[in-house]
Amino acid sequence: MSTSELPRRTVLAGGLATAAVAAVSGRADAARGGVAGPAAETGWVTSTLARMTLEEKVGQLFIQNVYGRDATTPDSRNLPLYGVASPAEVVQKYRLGGVIYFAWTDSVQNPDQIVGLSNGLQRSALTQQSKVRVPLQIAIDQEQGVVTRIGPPATQFPGSMALGAGGSAPDARTAAAITGRELLAMGVNTNFAPVCDVNVNPLNPVIGTRSFSSHPDVAAELVAAQVAGYQRDGGVSSSAKHFPGHGDTATDSHVAFPIITHTREEWESIDAPPFQAAINEQIDMIMTAHLAFPALDDSGHPATLSKPIMTGVLREELGFDGIIVTDSLAMQGVRDLYGDAEVAVRALLAGVDQLLMTPAMDEAYAAVLDAVRSGRIQQGELDTKVRRVLRLKYRRGVVAQPYADPARVSAVVGTPANLAAAASVTDRTTTLVKNDDKALPIAPSGKKVLVTGYGVSTTATLAAALTAKGATVQTIQTGTSPTDAAVASAVAAASDKDVVVVTTMKAWDTSVTDNRGGQQKLVTQLLATGKTVVVVAVRDPYDIAYFTSAPTYVATYSYSPVAIEAAARVLVGEVAPTASLPVDIPVAGDPATVLYPFGHGLTY
Repeated sequence: MSTSELPRRTVLAGGLATAAVAAVSGRADAARGGVAGPAAETGWVTSTLARMTLEEKVGQLFIQNVYGRDATTPDSRNLPLYGVASPAEVVQKYRLGGVIYFAWTDSVQNPDQIVGLSNGLQRSALTQQSKVRVPLQIAIDQEQGVVTRIGPPATQFPGSMALGAGGSAPDARTAAAITGRELLAMGVNTNFAPVCDVNVNPLNPVIGTRSFSSHPDVAAELVAAQVAGYQRDGGVSSSAKHFPGHGDTATDSHVAFPIITHTREEWESIDAPPFQAAINEQIDMIMTAHLAFPALDDSGHPATLSKPIMTGVLREELGFDGIIVTDSLAMQGVRDLYGDAEVAVRALLAGVDQLLMTPAMDEAYAAVLDAVRSGRIQQGELDTKVRRVLRLKYRRGVVAQPYADPARVSAVVGTPANLAAAASVTDRTTTLVKNDDKALPIAPSGKKVLVTGYGVSTTATLAAALTAKGATVQTIQTGTSPTDAAVASAVAAASDKDVVVVTTMKAWDTSVTDNRGGQQKLVTQLLATGKTVVVVAVRDPYDIAYFTSAPTYVATYSYSPVAIEAAARVLVGEVAPTASLPVDIPVAGDPATVLYPFGHGLTY
């Protein structure tokens, strides 16, 4: 993607973005205090591996979720999974290679709590009785946008598709650099991002705005930029996902088993380029997808368990020698054919190095031990996998500096400079798709405005931003599935307003149980009032296909407050929209016919 090919894509911010990267970080080796060279790495890895027991080696192959806000306080939710109560005991029982944080495990309350948990878990790994001292990978899915585990005060960004709309590799790198530096300050050294999937299916229920674009070249460029941001600038390991590509499915692998019908040639031209770009950028890890890809392996096995895909394609054809990690083994897409213990063994035999979130840890751990003892998994294969894990921990500086400094958290996380950089980047991602009646920009002073539609915090954030700019705002939140009563209330409230701003969130998706067709009804009835109506799609940009008569339409790709506040600046003309669609928007019910093409975008 060059400036000549896409002149409206934001490259004018390149200098500022590059400066921001330099401001938030140096190269990873400098940030971590200087990691020694290849000879020292080889020496540490070799000597550590030689002194490890079989149980310790196998433990390095597991990354598990643990329940609790700190390392040593017992949490009864750990007992049925692990037979011990505290996170520290889980780490020590299995000699875990890593842990992963989620809000639902209470791992991510606030930055001070996170750094305390991280340091406590590292202490448990490094003080157990052993001849070796191997620190943990502490991982998270901080993709930004719809998949964000740590909220404010950590700096927020609008996510991948928004960055695709901005079209700026420097901005994508800035977002990753800031995110990486903040994660590292909280003791999190591994980020399962960026998403490499090319979202060529508008009906994709699981990727969508997590993808940069439906165009492989755009996705590849921004993937490479983010890998550099996370690893070189931020100092954390990056993990590209979901190999061999999850962008063309209407099935969610969390609950079912998707089948990708791309030909081999389509895979090479559509799905492979972002992963190859990540590999060329020396990414540390690649995450598997729990889906069948018959053109790459016609056995019917999920890619996670496929040796032709994991070893034949990823290792041998693409030349990747980093860590292959599974997606969560609790997902249904990988559990349909085999029990949880057998899944763990088969994934390792396929070429995977690390197993993420097995739901049956005792059984899976024992099964892997038995597979090695019986020779089903060769000792040399095990050592190769463990060597990769140890090598990553050494190269990423976790061995030299396993603990984060609690005193530095506030100086790194959510700083004014980081927040300003995030706002600036996000201003360049809001896309004005349609402005037929020239309703935008709005002159807010003295205007009576109704903000309605999806999201309690989304409508509140937008209303507050417009109020601060001089408008008198009424807010009626109607959710993802507005009832007839809620629609009627919003329509009645519009009667005395100068402008109605209605937010939609996946209004196209009427297949889900909450039936988002109510959102389409809301927009249609508001349009029928004859009032000036501005539709703001706060997630997927595809909603416009379901109410094409709307004269004014804005896409933010994210309902994160940073994206909503940027949208408000665009609505009132403080910021002129410069972003363009990173995907085609097809006609409703006719995916082969394009309503608004990739690259489309308006400005003032």
